[in-house]
Amino acid sequence: MKQVTTMSKNLHMEHPEDEILTGNLDVLDWFIEEDSFISVKMDGSPALVWGTNPATNRWFVATKAAFNKKKIRIAHSHREIDQHYTGNVARILHKAFDCLPRTNLVIQGDFLGFGGESSYKPNTITYDFPEVVQESIIICPHTFYIADKDLRDAVAFPLTKKLESTEFCRFVQPDVYLQPASDNLKYMVKYAKQMATLCDFMTPQKATKVKKYINDCIRNDVEVVPEVVANTFDVDVYTISLWRLVDTLKDILFMSIHEQDDIECSLAGENCLHEGYCIHNQFGSFKIVIREVFSRANFTMEKSW
Repeated sequence: MKQVTTMSKNLHMEHPEDEILTGNLDVLDWFIEEDSFISVKMDGSPALVWGTNPATNRWFVATKAAFNKKKIRIAHSHREIDQHYTGNVARILHKAFDCLPRTNLVIQGDFLGFGGESSYKPNTITYDFPEVVQESIIICPHTFYIADKDLRDAVAFPLTKKLESTEFCRFVQPDVYLQPASDNLKYMVKYAKQMATLCDFMTPQKATKVKKYINDCIRNDVEVVPEVVANTFDVDVYTISLWRLVDTLKDILFMSIHEQDDIECSLAGENCLHEGYCIHNQFGSFKIVIREVFSRANFTMEKSW
């Protein structure tokens, strides 16, 4: 599979239903675009960033704090790890500094655990491997960045190539594929576009408040009712109704996704799918998650790392 080279700003990847609040109708075409790349979103933590720093041309490790605009925390040595990080995060970075294979790229991935076990719970999902992992560190890579001079200006690309594991580092990138959009999904997207003509979309500032409210509803197992949201935040009721429709589109899209890997996943003792998926195409890059299950767990379950 060739490497996808669609650029995006170094931003947090959004849920497609949340992006619709400000009128980003590219999301609707994103659902049915045939030329798409899909990857598994694993529930690792913390996020790690590593590679060659374009500002210094030196090997480094970091968390996502590598991309901070002001308080940048990039470690080119074990001493700098201790300067910038503490506790278990520092311990993970020390191991990553020694075990990750050197590369000229800048890569981001999620930490799953240290080797020596067959079962791992880095965040909320437990991952059971078919055998004891012999490598020293386990990481799920998913993104690479290009920056001319400084990581603050980095541009993100989906990592579509499989990275080769080493004696010390196990890279986990489960196989997954996306079937062409079903007729039902295409029909629903067409209906959503018609609904969008009735909407008075909100400003980014108002959308931030509404998304916080929606997250609170998910956390507390409360239904998102368009009329309640519209009255509470003085926003258009059709826009919130469209949010719910796009959330339904996501459920339909899940039926077109098929994965092939030998890692068993469980949440609170019950078998489950992977946390979600990241889909990239010309209309954008978004994550799809069953929020009522995984986002709620992420909000409420105690983190083990």
